[in-house]
Amino acid sequence: MATNWLGLLSIGVFYIIILGTGIWASRKSKRQEKKCSGTCSEVTMVGGRNLSVCVSVFTMTATWVGGGYILGNAEIVYNPTKGLVWAIGPIAFVMNLIIGGLFFIKPIHSKNYVTLMDPFQEKYGQTVGAVLFIPALLGDILWVACVLGALGGTVSVVMDIHPSMSVGISAAVAVLYTLMGGLYSVAYTDVIQLSFMLIGLWLCVPFILISPHSANFTIAAVSKLHQEPWIGKLELEDIGCWIDELLLLGIGGICYQAFYQRVLSIATHTKARTTCFAAAALCPILGIPSLIIGAVAASTNWNQTTYGSPSPYEEGKAGMILPIALQHLCPFYISVIGVGALAAAVMSSADSALLSSSSYLGRNIFKNASEKSIVVVIKVSVVLCGLMGAGLAMISKSVHLFWIISADVLYSMMTPQVICMFFLPQRVNKYGACCGFVLGLLLRTLVGEPLIGLPDVLPLPWDKIQEEGHRYRLFPFRTGIMLINTGIILLISQLTQRLSLREKSFLKSNPKTDCNIHYVAAVKSDVEDNETLIPEKPTSVLSLRHNSSTS
Repeated sequence: MATNWLGLLSIGVFYIIILGTGIWASRKSKRQEKKCSGTCSEVTMVGGRNLSVCVSVFTMTATWVGGGYILGNAEIVYNPTKGLVWAIGPIAFVMNLIIGGLFFIKPIHSKNYVTLMDPFQEKYGQTVGAVLFIPALLGDILWVACVLGALGGTVSVVMDIHPSMSVGISAAVAVLYTLMGGLYSVAYTDVIQLSFMLIGLWLCVPFILISPHSANFTIAAVSKLHQEPWIGKLELEDIGCWIDELLLLGIGGICYQAFYQRVLSIATHTKARTTCFAAAALCPILGIPSLIIGAVAASTNWNQTTYGSPSPYEEGKAGMILPIALQHLCPFYISVIGVGALAAAVMSSADSALLSSSSYLGRNIFKNASEKSIVVVIKVSVVLCGLMGAGLAMISKSVHLFWIISADVLYSMMTPQVICMFFLPQRVNKYGACCGFVLGLLLRTLVGEPLIGLPDVLPLPWDKIQEEGHRYRLFPFRTGIMLINTGIILLISQLTQRLSLREKSFLKSNPKTDCNIHYVAAVKSDVEDNETLIPEKPTSVLSLRHNSSTS
């Protein structure tokens, strides 16, 4: 199959539109720097805190509805071992945005923080805050890898070019306009990208549904035609895993700096809350097309299409089922529009993660540097994180893998820290935070992750040993680690606080540890002893002498 030059041209036009929007937004950012009373770096990171609600809704929605979300939904529905019942992304994201809007916006907005790490450094100190920053940075880089991998696979399928070329070009464009305008470029390009997604994905749905090679997908939902029913089934023993993944995506999202970056870029917490609720309504609407496409793909006899046999699932390409369906079940011009929509989804999330990780480095690691140095650090960090994310995207085929692992890192290690910091700040200290961090890392490492070659050393309840020797985890271990981590943070904090209070009490009452206390206590003790032993003698002697002298 020859390279699809017409398709590449259309994608090139899309990239030019996005880049042009980013350049325009960067000029707006420069004008805002002159008007804003805040620093230049704050304009780059939170847009001067004056984004409109409309733009904020677009950028919040586009941040969550990325390539991992869209391709991951289609992959899960098409996968005969999973099905629709396991496509928890839309539910989890609605849950995530509502929880964030109700409980997490006001505490961080009221103190005008810039990043999520600011309250940690304020309470625990700069060193501990820098350590806790590590999983947050790792989560962002894996997120960039997830969305760039989604685009690389998509464009390579439809345009017949090497995935690495597509990943490299997409990463370069996202890095370029993020460098130029910071949050303004990211937010205003998100408006264009979300519009492309909304129109492009829904435009593809009618053509997918009327494909002559697909059976009635409503019948295929509950009947086995070309593969297992795409609605899937949830066995009793799998309920723990299902709940674990729901909480992973539904609660783990409160640890992403990209969320707080948009919240803090709005003038008031009331408007920020409105933004969250509006985005929560839009996320499922943008997820429905990918669910439908995955269902139709599961109802298709691929041997009758131009794809041929074996099917994408049998070839290990379930992660790319959405672009494969666009290419072989839609007219060419529709597939090009669909790929443009996917490119929009990818870049809208990639730029958010790039700005998020660079904000951590500039604001929290180089906090005491000059303003000019912080801006330089942010720009260098954008480039480095883009390179790392693109490198990871070139070595993995599963979009869903990076999507889950990215959230997994933050859910296991950062969610307990964030919950304790926001709701129990008086009950935690840096000792508890450090112990929780180390224990969370240790437990997650011992549980393992076969998908990335991490051995599963720690046995858990209800484990099933598979043929290749790996443990299939039925126990909701991610939530278990999160809860244990929370308990350890509180327990160690309380123990160290009590020990500290006892030590202070001991220092105040122990005469051997304080010379002044020893002196005062000794004098007081001597007087009390004299008064107790001979209370009347001094008085009677003095009285006799007085009477004698008088006479």
